Amino acid sequence: MTRVVLLGGGYVTLHAYATLARRAGRRLRRGDLEIVVISADTAHRFHGFTGELLAGMIGRDRVATPLAEAMPLAHIIEGRAVHIDAARRSVSYRRPDDADVETVVYDHLVVGTGAREPVAEVPGLAEHGYALRGPDEIAELADHLAGVPASPVVVAGGGIAGVELAAAIADRGHPVTLVHSGDRLVGEWSDQPRLAARAAQELERLGVRVVTGVRLTEVTATAARFSDGSSLATATVVATTGQRPVRIPGLDPWRDERGRLRTQPTLAVRYGVWAAGDGARVAHPVTGEPVPANALWAMKGGDHIGRAIARRLRGRPAGRFAYRGLGRAASFGFGRGVSELYGVPFTGTVAWILRLGFFLRFMPSRSRAAGVVADLTRFAFTPRRRVATSASQPAPGLTTAPA
Repeated sequence: MTRVVLLGGGYVTLHAYATLARRAGRRLRRGDLEIVVISADTAHRFHGFTGELLAGMIGRDRVATPLAEAMPLAHIIEGRAVHIDAARRSVSYRRPDDADVETVVYDHLVVGTGAREPVAEVPGLAEHGYALRGPDEIAELADHLAGVPASPVVVAGGGIAGVELAAAIADRGHPVTLVHSGDRLVGEWSDQPRLAARAAQELERLGVRVVTGVRLTEVTATAARFSDGSSLATATVVATTGQRPVRIPGLDPWRDERGRLRTQPTLAVRYGVWAAGDGARVAHPVTGEPVPANALWAMKGGDHIGRAIARRLRGRPAGRFAYRGLGRAASFGFGRGVSELYGVPFTGTVAWILRLGFFLRFMPSRSRAAGVVADLTRFAFTPRRRVATSASQPAPGLTTAPA
């Protein structure tokens, strides 16, 4: 029997499983192939509709698919990998609330553990702030926002994720201050100035106060403090300040200076070990530069790894990763968005529909995708009144007074 172990419950794992099960399903069903998934979270969290969830447009159950439902032919282990022995081809893991370490051997290992926000780098952020990449953290933030209507919110980080998050929270009626250490927002769109300018306009429309050249330096239960000495009274601080790969001991010789696993053109780290997604350094097949850390590249990386392992099982070479990219998109409220498709910019309703169609296509559950459409349809025809807008209740500014 051949055993394939998948680490993590994210996009890489789901897409590697789906492709491998489709191409080697006969072997899987008759027991010649076993797929084992080790994940600290028992559900896959679809981050594409984070903005819609936080804005109250869709229900929280739409973005969480149980791993057992998404991967019915896999053996799911709820646990956290603690060590990889590449020489012996084994993974050690610990189940929740269990001090004992268990070990499973593998023929192929797929590392899709992704990355997390570096919350430990800002004092108090882990204790008093919110991040988005841990188990159920998005739903916890949504519940918190619902319990403190119209209260001020600080979003740290001005990339695509940060501006989309700030817009969604502001659209729900919260005064939002977005702080960004750089001098311009959405650096991912430095080659698309029209889209970057439109994103800034949408934030202004929603009343989001933008402060650039300032870093978040401390978070308390009642305030956020910044690198220029100012502070802001708030009970809600959300971090979108980049990401750090989840490092599992045992593969350190194959990591780059940022902690990402260096992959070959096949996405193999070494023979029998594969990686993709936010925790891997994947070279673009044309430019050779590292590909962006976003969901689409993780999905396509997982697809390729699934095909590569299926080919290896048939005694064929893995093949090179050839995906070249599609584009990016962001939403700024119902029917409003910006997107880029093969370098062509779109704004407004067209951009929003393109984004919606893309995310619905890649949701792991057809029933949940249908639920998203139902929720958005209901939202479109439900009258609502903003609790607080930029006109009625401006977002509070930063202050140097003690917080």
